[in-house]
Amino acid sequence: MSSGIPIIDLPKAVQPPFDDLPWAAVLDWLLGAPLRIVVTIVLAYVARRVVNRAINKAIEKSIERSEAAQAKRDHKRAKGMSANTVRERSRQRALTTGSLLRSIATIVIGTITALTVLELMGIPLSPLLASAGVGGVALGFGAQALVKDYLSGIFMILEDQYGVGDYIDTGEAVGTVEEVSLRVTRLRDFDGVVWYVRNGEILRIGNRSQGWSTVMVDLPFSYREDVDHVIDIIRLAVSAMDADEHWGPKLREAPSVLGVETITAGTVSVRVFATCAPNENWGLQREIRRRVKDAFDREGIAGPPLPPIGGTHTI
Repeated sequence: MSSGIPIIDLPKAVQPPFDDLPWAAVLDWLLGAPLRIVVTIVLAYVARRVVNRAINKAIEKSIERSEAAQAKRDHKRAKGMSANTVRERSRQRALTTGSLLRSIATIVIGTITALTVLELMGIPLSPLLASAGVGGVALGFGAQALVKDYLSGIFMILEDQYGVGDYIDTGEAVGTVEEVSLRVTRLRDFDGVVWYVRNGEILRIGNRSQGWSTVMVDLPFSYREDVDHVIDIIRLAVSAMDADEHWGPKLREAPSVLGVETITAGTVSVRVFATCAPNENWGLQREIRRRVKDAFDREGIAGPPLPPIGGTHTI
């Protein structure tokens, strides 16, 4: 039954040529380069996830082994650092190493993936690689200092030469480390000045917070006093510090009296030596002087003679 709408027959020349589309060729093209590009990107993503997961597992195991090893040692006496400090330094170094390895893996996988995709797209790589090589040489000459800074930063972190909170001497500046990056190290000195030191410019590092510090105090008294008696007083005064609840944990061993160091101008000096936790030597030196001074006062030990005031008058 007709609906009343006339049916217009288009000429065959203007009808959509669906029957003439090369579906087989389109399918072959879709299953060719585009599919390979998608597969390459997916494989790169999976490879990155697998590599990062492997790095994270390795870092976790490294931290666990380090904590287990540190738990078996007495760091207060062995290294002058608390177990928590040593453990935290090891953990931070492992995490920094893991971050660096993940960044390197991402760059390598990304570069290989980009080159593979460009090749699948039919873009010739020879001119591109040649241009990249020339650009890399020019960049290398222009960014030598930057590359040097980054390489030095990598080795400083991997070798644990210093960390945040350490008191170091870089030659250019002396102070406490506040931040360590791959390019620069930030220090704050005793005057509160912040120093930014490029890692590539650091030729030597003096770390005063790593391991332990030494305490060396010269204690003067009058030449007229009995040296053996004074040494016994000093030894008794300083030996009690090892059992003190405040100063004992900071000492690696009880202070020892080395003996007479100098004899000058009616003054005898006895030297006291000890090893302690990093950066605790200044406080221990002041405490040794205070204790010995109190002991001298109790025992009536005379101090060094006072220098003459004014000049002599002759008639």
